Amino acid sequence: MFSQSFLTCTLIGCATFVSALRPCEALAQTRTVAVLSTEASAGTEASRLAIREALKDALKTGGFQESKNFKIQFETAPDVTQQLVGLAKKIASSRVEVMVAIDEGAARAMAGASAQIPLVFAGVADPVQAGLLDTLTAGSSHITGVLNVVPLARQVGVIRQLVSGARKVGVIYNPNDKDSLASVRTLQELFAQSGLSMVEATAQRPVDVGSAARSLIGRVDVFFTFADTSVTQSYPALVKVANDAKIPLIASDAKSVRLGAIGALVVLDRELGMQAGRMVVRILRGARTVAMPPEVARPQLMLSTLAARKQGVVLADSTLKSAGEILK
Repeated sequence: MFSQSFLTCTLIGCATFVSALRPCEALAQTRTVAVLSTEASAGTEASRLAIREALKDALKTGGFQESKNFKIQFETAPDVTQQLVGLAKKIASSRVEVMVAIDEGAARAMAGASAQIPLVFAGVADPVQAGLLDTLTAGSSHITGVLNVVPLARQVGVIRQLVSGARKVGVIYNPNDKDSLASVRTLQELFAQSGLSMVEATAQRPVDVGSAARSLIGRVDVFFTFADTSVTQSYPALVKVANDAKIPLIASDAKSVRLGAIGALVVLDRELGMQAGRMVVRILRGARTVAMPPEVARPQLMLSTLAARKQGVVLADSTLKSAGEILK
């Protein structure tokens, strides 16, 4: 007796029959996604793990089950060019359908390792400046991803939300840092629009941050920090001054909240991982990165009730309810 497959081949042609099988084969095959990150510095290990778990959850929700039709491999390398690039090339030479980079260093390494394998970055503030994309309005032939940037204009609004009576805002920065100078000019305009005034103190070196903060005691109602290199490298010194003097400290990134700031408007790690994971699902289902412009993750309020108590701030119930994450 002829088999059904033989009869089908006789009726419609073996070539057509084999072609018709391919979609089923594609669904059955194991798809591999490789995730690369640089070694976490102090305070960021939890962030990296949260993004990883969210990626897995997004893929599971999208129908890709580990050990069934999907495999995800996590790789980490020191943020040293030679080792990071070498690992990225090793990943690109293996059989992976999609590469995911958790940070900018990993994204640049993976982008240089392959010009064909789709790459989704998760946690790059400016992919154009990083050399990953030519524009923010469209993906490239193989690169897209999720931005984790929150405009300063939105971050400034948190000052009023958390410390409603604040009028004078203390800002510490390195006067030799061009990026910091540009941010300070922007903040001056934003504060003026919000009815706030800036009181500045400079710190050319991280060791100067503590004394700069102490010089603002009695002159400001609140501290506000952005990504200034001197301040970020000596944040605990600023936190100590804020706690001792009972001056509220408002930040613009999650790490600073974990180190002792009361709050910040940030892109939460889980949201970042879930959003990047959904992009990976679309690629695995056939979407092309060139038709997938980079996305901006939705920022949420992150609070520390412990820091609020230490700095003498009572957070309103409505504020607590609106927070995406609360550290206690």
